[in-house]
Amino acid sequence: MVDSEQDERIVVGRIAGLFGVRGWVRIFSHTQPLDNILGYSPWQLLRDGSWVQVKPLEGRIQGKGIVARLDGCDDRDAAAALVGCDIAINRSQLQPLAADEIYWADLIGLKVVTLDGVELGVVDHLLETGANDVVVVQGERERLLPYIGSVVREVDLAGGVMRVDWDPDF
Repeated sequence: MVDSEQDERIVVGRIAGLFGVRGWVRIFSHTQPLDNILGYSPWQLLRDGSWVQVKPLEGRIQGKGIVARLDGCDDRDAAAALVGCDIAINRSQLQPLAADEIYWADLIGLKVVTLDGVELGVVDHLLETGANDVVVVQGERERLLPYIGSVVREVDLAGGVMRVDWDPDF
């Protein structure tokens, strides 16, 4: 049974393409490390506006990405129908975190406010770069803020606010 509450799902990847002719798919994973996505089962796929539960049967790192075989997906045509589907899991499937850790998914939608109380917008998504992670804030314009301690001063999940040391004109 798939939980109907959207906020109970965490998107952890997307089916990005086909791999071979036996129903395997290429996965774009949002997990760290990338192959952590293979440790979750079942997955939920967003198909035609509805969430459908599937079981990953096997998977592995292939080149710079992940490939997987899903239950009921036995040929290239079946796999092609899944390309572009988001992959989600229930929040209850996530591992507990240490007190000082936060899942990226929990940052999405937080109001971003400077230490002086100026609202910059809301967290739209995060980017992983070589140097540090980047918070993409959507407000009157898009801002890219490094996710480092000298910039992100406080994350208040209960209050829905991220406080940052950032010049609003930058």
